[in-house]
Amino acid sequence: MSVLIALLATLFCASRAGADDAKPRFGPNAVPIEQATGYLRTHRAPDYWAISPFYIAQDTDSACSAASIAILLNALRGLPPRAAVDLVTQAGLRARLGDARWTAETAQDGSGVTFAEFVKVVIESLHAYGFANDEIQVFKPANASNESLARLQHLLGANEHSGKDIALLYFNQGVLTGDWDGPHVSPIGAYDAFRGRLLVMDVDRRFYVPYWSPIQKVLESMLKPAPASFGPLAGETGGIVWVRPKQY
Repeated sequence: MSVLIALLATLFCASRAGADDAKPRFGPNAVPIEQATGYLRTHRAPDYWAISPFYIAQDTDSACSAASIAILLNALRGLPPRAAVDLVTQAGLRARLGDARWTAETAQDGSGVTFAEFVKVVIESLHAYGFANDEIQVFKPANASNESLARLQHLLGANEHSGKDIALLYFNQGVLTGDWDGPHVSPIGAYDAFRGRLLVMDVDRRFYVPYWSPIQKVLESMLKPAPASFGPLAGETGGIVWVRPKQY
């Protein structure tokens, strides 16, 4: 049984062995950034500019949470002025936290994390890197109602005002990209309220660049349960973890 779980776990966070080479890289609900640059050219987009210098790829097939949290911490802290201060890396983050379970979950062929575990590790990481006073707001939609959509729009609109706060999205990647059906984590880079879409800074850099997706589909991606084949993650649904200073 343990061998079977390990085999299934390799699917977490972007394993696509045997994918159809003729299949388009993006489905209809993901527009790659280079095809839609207008918003970033005409708006401040503070989150995008806070995140982009530190935008990295997950370092294993299960490390989307590690990559996203490392990006979060670097974006909140900014570039250290002294040469002796390292940027936050995924390996450094694992070592700093010393969380054996999360280290195993984000290792190559690891199981990945549940949404509750993800929230827990974000909190641990903030404390470990000197952001214990920052506030965390968790948005976990229960349904696709107009009320849920309105709450999502409000959160995204508020998050877009400043680069001092960062939101991380736990979602079913395939709902947006049209490819892989499974849970994934990536930062939110920008929100275009006029067009009703947000920019996913996908850490699955083997396959993707940042892409814009309609917020209705983003809501759907947070609600779609992980398939039964994901073992300990079966049935998991997603949400958003929004980190911001208390004085925000």
